[in-house]
Amino acid sequence: MPKNTNIAHLSEDALPDKFRDSKKPLIVREKKRGLDLRLKEIWEYRELSVFFLWRDIKVRYKQTILGVAWAVLQPFLTMIVFSIFFGKLAKVPSDNLPYPIFSYAALVPWQLFSSSVSLSSNSLINNTNLITKVYFPRVLLPFASVLSCLVDFAIAFVVLIGMMIYYDIYPTIWIITLPVFTVLAILASLAISLWLSPLNVKYRDVKYVIPFFVQFWLFITPIAYPSSLVPEQWRLLYSLNPMTGVVQGFRWALLGNPIEADIYIFISIAVTIILFISGLYYFRNVENSFADVI
Repeated sequence: MPKNTNIAHLSEDALPDKFRDSKKPLIVREKKRGLDLRLKEIWEYRELSVFFLWRDIKVRYKQTILGVAWAVLQPFLTMIVFSIFFGKLAKVPSDNLPYPIFSYAALVPWQLFSSSVSLSSNSLINNTNLITKVYFPRVLLPFASVLSCLVDFAIAFVVLIGMMIYYDIYPTIWIITLPVFTVLAILASLAISLWLSPLNVKYRDVKYVIPFFVQFWLFITPIAYPSSLVPEQWRLLYSLNPMTGVVQGFRWALLGNPIEADIYIFISIAVTIILFISGLYYFRNVENSFADVI
């Protein structure tokens, strides 16, 4: 385990006069230094984070009937429903692409986001016994939950490649930017989770709001429809959704889908980064109270 760097050793001569003869215990706390995210501490516990990650992956697929097939079934069945109701019946445009692949290309990163938020938001509650018995950076728990969803993402992505071959669609040179948008999807998931998981510890009814929250978010993200349908006066507000940039970026990198108004994509990316940094700062400042509240 990493050494505790927060303990100060003071001789009696170093204490102010009013404390030398005091019978009360003296508690010395490290002074907080501005925006201190304590990233070094997270790095020191990296082996523990790998253990949490491996544990979450094993638990997810243990004693399941379909196993990894769940990673494909959910986005694939959602794609079928969208194709029937939005593509066939509502005649929603798909930017000159077959509607099934238009929607599935967006559902792959969306599934990564929604699964990550749902799992990581409950990660603290699900590890109550561990949190109350031993110290470690609590932020490792939502981190591990989010990263464990990359397994499902990889499996669903393989199916997407198969669909592209079936529809005779081949990626452009800009596929090299796909890891960037994948990282942005992970950051967006972590950003929301770092805000929701502490709130879930303090207010237990938050866990009932999260499924509705995620479902609502699905329809304000350009998954079943192109962003070009959003009126111009609403574009700026719409771009504040972190997943807007991720979904549009995926379609552009894989399918060559034109990106509407590049400036809005950069706004979406900026919002993601701001939410992540602020969420990490908030989480690190309240995590010491988890053992008492949970």
